[in-house]
Amino acid sequence: LQYGIVLDAGSSHTAMFIYKWPADKENDTGVVSEHSMCDVEGPGISSYSSNPPAAGTSLKHCLNQALRDVPKEKQVGTPLYLGATAGMRLLNITNQQASDTVLSAVAATLKSYPFDFRGAKILSGEDEGVFGWVTANYLLENFIKRGWIGEWIQPQKKTLGAMDFGGASTQITFETKDTIEDPRNEVMLKLYGQVYKVYTHSFLCYGRDQVLKRLLSKLLQAENYQATVSYPCWPTGYHNSLLLSSIYNSPCTEKERPSLALNTTITVVGTGNGSLCALHVSKLFNFTTCSFSHCSFDGVFQPQVSGNFIAFSAFFYTVDFIQTVMGRPVHLPSDLRDAAETICATSWSELLQKAPKLEKRLPDYCAVSTFVYLLTTKGYNFNNHSFPNIAFQKKAGETSIGWALGYMLNLTNMIPAEKPSSHKSMLYNYWVILILLFVVTTLTSLVTAICLLRRSKSSTI
Repeated sequence: LQYGIVLDAGSSHTAMFIYKWPADKENDTGVVSEHSMCDVEGPGISSYSSNPPAAGTSLKHCLNQALRDVPKEKQVGTPLYLGATAGMRLLNITNQQASDTVLSAVAATLKSYPFDFRGAKILSGEDEGVFGWVTANYLLENFIKRGWIGEWIQPQKKTLGAMDFGGASTQITFETKDTIEDPRNEVMLKLYGQVYKVYTHSFLCYGRDQVLKRLLSKLLQAENYQATVSYPCWPTGYHNSLLLSSIYNSPCTEKERPSLALNTTITVVGTGNGSLCALHVSKLFNFTTCSFSHCSFDGVFQPQVSGNFIAFSAFFYTVDFIQTVMGRPVHLPSDLRDAAETICATSWSELLQKAPKLEKRLPDYCAVSTFVYLLTTKGYNFNNHSFPNIAFQKKAGETSIGWALGYMLNLTNMIPAEKPSSHKSMLYNYWVILILLFVVTTLTSLVTAICLLRRSKSSTI
């Protein structure tokens, strides 16, 4: 076996994925699988801007696990990558020097391990979207697959669209035959001899954590930063005192930063009003400006969604909460809307009773469910016909869906642009010869057995 390691340095936390594949099938498809994973304790690396060495130190627990999971003799040849996403993109916007220092500190830690460290970099939003799309379609064998006798098969299946919902950004990526009017949203990929025209866009500041900050910012602004404010997106019976610095410590909210001291505390009291919460959430989107034939929101071009989609990360966790904790199915947009309203109308004590282990995130499911509903329907334009084509999943088989696997496959050139070389088809000929030999051997054995049986019978008579 060969191994590869990718650290997904997201805005809210970092996860390490270890992949494995048979060494003699390096360019095959469907053979790379997730060997193990590890969640890094603490926040994302962008949170360590004031103490960069701690960003590197935070990774050591998981890297030590990698030392145990990857056989010692394989470690020197195991590629190790770190990709940072929207949290570091935001830090890079506000303080490039701090961003560079954090990446340097992380790289220093990674280099101190015996793996083949190949770099720590910040991914663009478009890369994040496209690599997530590659991962999903690779795992589901939509590009190419091996037949049962070893031959290559081009499956006559359409690719899946991919929707990712992280802490600081959200991405939508799908193959389309429509004209992509904005060249920034078009990516041409050549995989296994097939050309794919893919639409992709990443919305910075539309990830879960940043949406919640932006919501609170707009609420406080509307309430003139009073000492106590009512919040329709939190359940009744729940309240919390927030420092202004916890809301305005992001480029996504800095334009709305008040003149008040950031150490000012404001008490926010939940009122659990679903329709009023939806009104607040809808104000995060701009649906009015569009210089193209059609847009999603904020003036961004998007062709009509088509085909099946897979929605992962916080999309999955939100819908999973609705289905498992709230006990509600999600088949149509109206199911998602009604479920969001039900969550909003459920008191804090009832929610705690239903899911005590989720206490930290529990108050925000009303807002996040409402946001997912508005994003998919009003934002991406899924309707009663197309919404049922979305599968909300965390994994494909035993492998997590996200950009990390696609990123590693790309950087290790494990998905060739050309069709697999002809020697692969020799496997087919070998199989045919082996099957023929097996058939001939079996028939010879049967004939011999029958002859021997007849001789024994005649000799007995």
